[in-house]
Amino acid sequence: MVVTLARKQGGSRPLCAAGGRSPTLASVLARLGDGERITAKERRDVVILAAREDLTVTWSRYAAGEQGPGLHVHREHTDAFYVIEGELTFAVGPAAERIRVAAGGFVAVPPNVVHSFANEGAAESRWLNFHAPDKGFAAYLRAARDGLDAGFDSFDPPGDGGLPATGVIVRRAGEGEPLAADPAVLIKGALRDVCVAEWLLDGPGEGPERRHARQVDAYYVLEGDLDVAVERSEHVAGPDTLVTVPPGVPHTVSHSSSGLTRVLHLLAPGDGAADFRRD
Repeated sequence: MVVTLARKQGGSRPLCAAGGRSPTLASVLARLGDGERITAKERRDVVILAAREDLTVTWSRYAAGEQGPGLHVHREHTDAFYVIEGELTFAVGPAAERIRVAAGGFVAVPPNVVHSFANEGAAESRWLNFHAPDKGFAAYLRAARDGLDAGFDSFDPPGDGGLPATGVIVRRAGEGEPLAADPAVLIKGALRDVCVAEWLLDGPGEGPERRHARQVDAYYVLEGDLDVAVERSEHVAGPDTLVTVPPGVPHTVSHSSSGLTRVLHLLAPGDGAADFRRD
């Protein structure tokens, strides 16, 4: 099952050379190796791939046994995770209910739900973390890296334990809401703050030009290649590349390869995004 894009007509459009990207494209395209390094240690790495008001995306690596932050709660934003490799164990809700999620799994913790996470598996884990909206998260990471103090929307668990864990979205590999028009589009999570879907592209196809009035439109390439055009500047986004297009900017995503490509698609904020996809 694959996402259906319109078949491409004729040859591929010319793509900019690596050194010829426009400032607009350069500002929305982030390869993992070019991301903003926050932590670079033997047992953990943290990289900021995008930091925007409505969405901050980080890539992290934890060695086996590495612990994340202690139990905490966000009051004004969603904290979501997509596991790329290995597994993560989450503690959520007033009773710190434990949930283990392996590669291909997605977890979204809405505001006012207590949570923490760690790599309790036997192997290294790698994952994406989405804070939507940012609410000071990127500034907090930079300050911590530089030995400074900076708060953000993160607090100790409230005395009443916070909201129940039933509000947490958990989708394991292959799970999600398939679209009737294209069952290979899996909606992994639809929240007020962010909507996340997984795409599987097979064979050449071209999507329509789009421009979102108030949403950040983001694509993380998990496998294969995705063609991206932003204000007539074009590039191929390979594995471990994030594209984040701010509101109001025209852009197109296409697939010129004959092979398979897996993409994680995010819209932030997520209000109405899932209904639009369903329609």
